[in-house]
Amino acid sequence: MSKIKPSKGAPYARILGVGGYRPTRVVPNEVILERIDSSDEWIRSRSGIETRHWASPEETVAAMSIEASGKAIADAGVDASQIGAVVVSTVSHFSQTPAVATEIADKLGTDKAAAFDISAGCAGFGYGLTLAKGLVVEGSAEYVLVIGVERLSDLTDLEDRATAFLFGDGAGAVVVGPSQEPAIGPTVWGSEGDKAETIKQTVSWDRFRSGDVSELPVDSEGNVKFPAITQEGQAVFRWAVFEMAKVAQQALDAAGITPDDLDVFIPHQANVRIIDSMVKTLKLPEHVTVARDIRTTGNTSAASIPLAMERLLATGEAKSGDTALVIGFGAGLVYAATVVTLP
Repeated sequence: MSKIKPSKGAPYARILGVGGYRPTRVVPNEVILERIDSSDEWIRSRSGIETRHWASPEETVAAMSIEASGKAIADAGVDASQIGAVVVSTVSHFSQTPAVATEIADKLGTDKAAAFDISAGCAGFGYGLTLAKGLVVEGSAEYVLVIGVERLSDLTDLEDRATAFLFGDGAGAVVVGPSQEPAIGPTVWGSEGDKAETIKQTVSWDRFRSGDVSELPVDSEGNVKFPAITQEGQAVFRWAVFEMAKVAQQALDAAGITPDDLDVFIPHQANVRIIDSMVKTLKLPEHVTVARDIRTTGNTSAASIPLAMERLLATGEAKSGDTALVIGFGAGLVYAATVVTLP
């Protein structure tokens, strides 16, 4: 017989509150076009993006996270001291250690909450949400703060016609806590590492610091470029459109619901054409509200789903208690999809 006492967590978990932060600077396509040979019409037709937000030096990964988290905690009706764990998904915090989550947990006023970062690209929010659900149900924390945050403007090559217009900055956060009924469905997640080269950093940090610039990319003035995110657009598009619709359907099946039962669809805000194709493939009914926050926010990777969720609730396009399908997918290639009840 085991001598270990069984854990005593909540029967289920749910999202209790959501918050978002978008940097004050709004960047229209015209600014992007100063460095690439393209047009506003081309950018809008290919991605749906009209504007995006870029962070100032003061709007750090930590600062944006704290702003979004404060709103989420208030929305959840709990105190920061009740947060038992802080999970931050980001690929754009440039200090390898310590985890930025520890700084956020301290500045929010948590009571020595467990805090750690994860790196799962555009699926990071789904990964963090899954971890939070497990912590609440297992009993390791009563309330868990999940943050998706990026400063992708720091990792954007403004001379790369394929990606210069895509990325934006921002932070989204949710508080996950106990529930007496299922409110976060089973997660369908995974990775396809054989496709890792389709979205990647242009130059690894060790190559960048070596001092050997002979094979490093340079800008139009001959200066060595800072590492940036690059992608094989068509390959990523095909994968997202054909494979992620299957994953989304699997998440619906795992939750025991059909598209008719959905109120809201919140996919990762990667590309409007991908979103529209997924809606068509899933045969979502007309009544389902679809998040298209990418138009004014751009692709914010791990932050895109909570930011889109926050905006839908703030504008009244979605309401508390709605059933929503969320799916994130990106670099790795990784993915995560689940059905949730909106806070």
